[in-house]
Amino acid sequence: MRGAFDSWWRAPGGGREVLSLAIPLVISTSSWTIMHFIDRIYLFWYSADAVAAALPAGMLSFTIECFFLGVAAYVNTFVAQYYGAGRPHRIGVAVWQGIALGFVSAPILLATIPLAPWLFELVGHSPAVRQYEVTYYQVLCCGGGGLVVAAALSSFFTGRGQVRTVMIVDSIGALANVVLDYAWIFGHWGFPEMGVAGAAWATVVSLWLRTIIYFVLFLSPVNRERYGTASGCRLDVELMRRLLRFGSPAGVQMLLEVAGFTGFLMVVGWLGPSEHAATNLAFTINALAFVPMLGFGLAVTTLVGQHLGENRPEVAARSVWSAYALATIYMAAVSVLYLAAPHWFLMAHAAKSDPEEFKRISDAVTILLRFVAAYSLFDTMNIVFVGALKGAGDTRFILLTSLCLCLVPIVLPWAGMTYFDFGLVGCWSVATLWVCVLGMTYLGRFVQGSWRSMRVIEPYVLPDVPPTTGAAQTISDAPSTGEPAAAVRGDSI
Repeated sequence: MRGAFDSWWRAPGGGREVLSLAIPLVISTSSWTIMHFIDRIYLFWYSADAVAAALPAGMLSFTIECFFLGVAAYVNTFVAQYYGAGRPHRIGVAVWQGIALGFVSAPILLATIPLAPWLFELVGHSPAVRQYEVTYYQVLCCGGGGLVVAAALSSFFTGRGQVRTVMIVDSIGALANVVLDYAWIFGHWGFPEMGVAGAAWATVVSLWLRTIIYFVLFLSPVNRERYGTASGCRLDVELMRRLLRFGSPAGVQMLLEVAGFTGFLMVVGWLGPSEHAATNLAFTINALAFVPMLGFGLAVTTLVGQHLGENRPEVAARSVWSAYALATIYMAAVSVLYLAAPHWFLMAHAAKSDPEEFKRISDAVTILLRFVAAYSLFDTMNIVFVGALKGAGDTRFILLTSLCLCLVPIVLPWAGMTYFDFGLVGCWSVATLWVCVLGMTYLGRFVQGSWRSMRVIEPYVLPDVPPTTGAAQTISDAPSTGEPAAAVRGDSI
């Protein structure tokens, strides 16, 4: 038994390789989870209507920028495959294509600011909540471009396995957000008391701070020389076409699934303020387990991309199964806590809140956490196997799956509430079923194995073909003859 474990742990694609990449990414995503968790606590202390408004407004802002964010984040797969194939000169220009998308997305998001009152009036939430939603959304729109640009820039580091850099930069951004939240929401240290608007401005400032730090590191002398991070600042039409070809389905998939989630929040809001606040708190608590798993998903995307770039699909598959096993252990442990000690996750929210109002909301959250525990293991499938398919380039299947299922969490709860007197439990039952079906679908696609022969980077043309062989040779995803993949491992930032 010990020998089998050691063999799995030390092998390429085994536990050690996965955790060395995943742990910093889990810390990175966890820092933003903790940031949002504390943000919601502050807003809960400020007003129950404020916390009820923050998640729908934030999700709507995120939904609108999801397409650009999904495509920009897909730069990670290009960087990973170029890196695995030993072609560092293509990495800088690939990242700049994603950065360009960020600058395109910023004015689009800003153009929606005047539409906010109309958008949230359509939703039909209470006037007090709607006022907070409009304010929160309008301020967040100022930071959307920075979020997309940062996604492309962070891909430069994650795609090469330099995940500690991402961990540090993201943690700095999250810490800045927490500090500014406290100052701007309640009016401390010379900041004006701005409530919901202050929370949103804290997020905007921290997003752009994070983006600036990434830019400075991206343009460092060693990166300019090795990866062309300065000389690559141009539009590469063919590379942009490939990024849009493979990244657009990933962006639309993210858009559809986030839109489904956002629509679910809006529909549940019709049940009443207490049900709305309980749902928001349950999802906020769920994020403590779910968002760190996104670090595993990104690690899987990177490892699959790198190993396919090396033309080693069997090692890529081992990486995925290793990540799935480790992520499942973590998620199972958290699910047990959701069932056995839900009050632990609500203790911080109880401080400074109205006891009677909190009791009503916390009782509902305790019930909802049972649903969270039920679907969490399937959510792990969703994250890990979608990450694997993205790392290979199997984004069309992901898109088709999303198209088929994206309306389930909106239409079925609405129909249930309209025709069958669905309450909070009925709506959450639909959401749980939706997550379970998605997880099983992506697991089935991964096991089917079409992803093993897929690549997103262009074939490499060998420059030194002997004249006697005639036409130039083409090797898909092979390392360059000048610099093998192994030669660029362990680069500094």
